[in-house]
Amino acid sequence: MAPIQNRHEFSLLIEVRNGNPNGDPDSDNMPRINPETGHGFMTDVCAKRGVRDYIADMKGGETGYGLYISSGRSLNQADLDAAVAADIVPEGTTQDGFKRELEALRKKNPAEASKVLKEAACAMYYDVRTFGAVMTTYSNAGASQIRGPVQMGFANSIDPISIQTVTITRCVHTKDEDNEGKSGSGTMGHKHIIPYALYRLDGYVSAGLAEKYAGKYNSGFSDADLELLWDALMNMFEHNHSAGRGNMCSRKLVIFKHNSKWGNTQAHKLFEALHVSRKPGVAVASSYDDYEITLDTAAIPDSVTVEIRE
Repeated sequence: MAPIQNRHEFSLLIEVRNGNPNGDPDSDNMPRINPETGHGFMTDVCAKRGVRDYIADMKGGETGYGLYISSGRSLNQADLDAAVAADIVPEGTTQDGFKRELEALRKKNPAEASKVLKEAACAMYYDVRTFGAVMTTYSNAGASQIRGPVQMGFANSIDPISIQTVTITRCVHTKDEDNEGKSGSGTMGHKHIIPYALYRLDGYVSAGLAEKYAGKYNSGFSDADLELLWDALMNMFEHNHSAGRGNMCSRKLVIFKHNSKWGNTQAHKLFEALHVSRKPGVAVASSYDDYEITLDTAAIPDSVTVEIRE
């Protein structure tokens, strides 16, 4: 499929109710918070994980929609699987044998060695041709970093967040000996939640990078891939609910589409045209309806079209 020909930016509003959207393992898994402003944030890795999980649910097993970052399989094996699928090496090749093949190719044709595995990985893995990858496993053999066309920053809460620690109990003990001479509640623990917050995630889609690794495997980031990304952003929490996350959902996706490959205005001007703030008289937001969301259309040039999904 042909790669996309239009640059895009997007903003996604994510709602959290009584949950922890992205715990910090260095802080007892508490919701991540900016200590200077009190605003919460979610990492880009968290959002990309949500997209990957959606792709696995919706497109699992389909050719061209594998996932490079997937639990239970090493990156060495993921590289080898892509090479086998692209007929770079025959099935049954070992990881060491594959590395020797790449090293030999690099000595013979360095330019070809630097791109052959990248193009194969983009052809097989949706997340590679979307977000890119750091392929350090065979870096000495010609593979390295792939810059993906889709990039996003951290999602930040519109307002400062309030973190509550809730004590929970379990009615059974872990070991038999813990039951001896004891009665009542088995084990006590705690979980950290945010009663309510609305987060905003801004992202970018580069048409220039979308075609960089298309190559002979026709593996550029296509319009179909882009449409799947929009679906994933809007629905990535629908199939991934848990008690720890609480009630999370994507509320609104605002897509800015330029009428050219390299864009018609600066991205920050488009992001600044989207205003999200508490409605007058609302001291503390406790629902999505407590926010006012407006788009300054006068600040958006005619060469950029806007699509809103809810």
